[in-house]
Amino acid sequence: MCARCGTTAHGAQPTWTYSVEGGVRRYFCDACARENIRAIEGRLDSDWW
Repeated sequence: MCARCGTTAHGAQPTWTYSVEGGVRRYFCDACARENIRAIEGRLDSDWW
């Protein structure tokens, strides 16, 4: 499930982006990752986006 929008993956394992925040892996769907790629690359926690 996407940590940002709540989208769930169906079928095969998705190729989603993930971020480790506070020792926990958080997965983001392709749409949310595209919208926030600069923040992800800057290693900002998703709370900042």
